[in-house]
Amino acid sequence: MGTNIETSLKKRTIYFDRVFWQEGFALAGPKELKGKLGDKFDFTLINDKFDQDTFEKAERKMFETALDGLLAKSKKLPIEIDVVLGGDLLNQCVSTSFAMRKSSASFLGLYNACGTYAESMILGAALVDKFLDNAVCVSGSHFSSAERQYRYPLELGVLRSPMTQWTCTGVGCSLLSREKSENAPRIVSATMGRVIDFGIKDVNNMGAAMAPAAKDTLSQYFLDTGKTPDDFDLILTGDLGKLGKDILIDLMEREGVDLTKNYADCGAALYYEKQKTYQGGSGAACSAIVANGIVLDNLRKGQMKNVLLIGTGALMSPLTAFQGESIPSIAHCIEICAENFDSEGTQNAVADIS
Repeated sequence: MGTNIETSLKKRTIYFDRVFWQEGFALAGPKELKGKLGDKFDFTLINDKFDQDTFEKAERKMFETALDGLLAKSKKLPIEIDVVLGGDLLNQCVSTSFAMRKSSASFLGLYNACGTYAESMILGAALVDKFLDNAVCVSGSHFSSAERQYRYPLELGVLRSPMTQWTCTGVGCSLLSREKSENAPRIVSATMGRVIDFGIKDVNNMGAAMAPAAKDTLSQYFLDTGKTPDDFDLILTGDLGKLGKDILIDLMEREGVDLTKNYADCGAALYYEKQKTYQGGSGAACSAIVANGIVLDNLRKGQMKNVLLIGTGALMSPLTAFQGESIPSIAHCIEICAENFDSEGTQNAVADIS
């Protein structure tokens, strides 16, 4: 028996009854500190090595520091955390899993490239909604460790393409809970992405590879829920960068959907032009540190009421790139709502990110 495509796609959006975004912690690197959102982070590094022997060890310490910082900020004991969900960009997600050696919580390691944070939030919300009290969702990346795994040794000094993005150094983590604290926004729903491949093979042009996946998930969300961009104070993609952002706007416009009023991209917002990141930021930390560094705060203050966060990821590896494969991508969508809302602050909140 054939499958009704429209009916099957309806199942991609799930709804949550009682999941609150209790707390967030954003750790960022030195380049991010000097960027447009530099004063929004909880903790920033002075140097990429973070007083460690290698960049990989530095990345691991970043995860440990961010997780400890979240517990301290939320005033939670380690024993109160039921599960940690998260991942990074290194092979076998070693930064996250090695950092979890110091934790007593259960751990679910995840990988959806730069969409890992959104994936962790969806799964964390599902677990909290039905089974658990507290879940921590975490994702991060490091420019120097990712650069030598996916591209070239830093010492080689290879010139960067104008289409490239800068892998963000940072870790962002969120505490999801059934307990409602003052001004904690609620996770309303989520649309799970599917793998989309438009045949892009240029590993220096991730924005073009990921934009069709963002369009697919965003269109599906609007179809499932009946909502439109006008229902949101902010629609925020993870790391399409400047070019990918423009492509998504164009793709949605072809479907009669206008994103120009309230749409921003984390990667495009992180750095100044003078920092020469070309298309902006990318990486598993990109959406995580922007969400926990500025979005959560604006929701709590009532500067935004409804936010749509779309995490985007390019699901390639060095091996598939070397073998000439195209780049499959994915995007996951999360709807977040604040109950303490001041409509006068909305415009400024969007401008802060875009």
